[in-house]
Amino acid sequence: MARSSGANFWPEDSTCISCLHQQSANSVIYVAFGSHTMLDKRQFKELALGLELSKRPFLWAVRPDLTSGEAIEYPNEFLERVASRGRMVRWATHDVLTHPSIACFLTHCGWNSTTEGLSAGVPLLCWPYFGDQFINQSYVCDVWKVGLRLNPAESGLISRDDIKEVATRSVSNGGDSLKNLEDFLEKIRHEDFLCYLFN
Repeated sequence: MARSSGANFWPEDSTCISCLHQQSANSVIYVAFGSHTMLDKRQFKELALGLELSKRPFLWAVRPDLTSGEAIEYPNEFLERVASRGRMVRWATHDVLTHPSIACFLTHCGWNSTTEGLSAGVPLLCWPYFGDQFINQSYVCDVWKVGLRLNPAESGLISRDDIKEVATRSVSNGGDSLKNLEDFLEKIRHEDFLCYLFN
């Protein structure tokens, strides 16, 4: 997810931490899809516009190959419109999730990303793509109830309005996901972590 490993060849961008220092506590939407997920060009633009519509500060890990091998192309004038609150990096440093400004994590639900988000105490916005990511999403949203799912429309796209709505709900103070996450973390502090996860 955000950690350098043998499977990740993108250099970490440490400047994102200084940007997070400038944001209020629990205000930033962090978006990262790991090292393999790819979006088509239309979905990439819907995500960008959804983040813009949320009117929240965001940090978005945008790999150069995130859009199915095509060059990254943002919506017209998107970068100018979000310049005061949006930050795009190729790969974020491993300690982003524990920064106090992070309010939620929009993730592909890979196991590493899921456990890192839970360990950091951050509600998850779940956008799985393949394999066990859908199982992880089910645990996050239906069993532990510490996150929200993004559901594609009949077209297969997740719309900018849905992205905005889910992100805004998650960032809201006192949201159900945050309360459930606090309860979840309290339980695992007193129980064996793996036994609780799969109980």
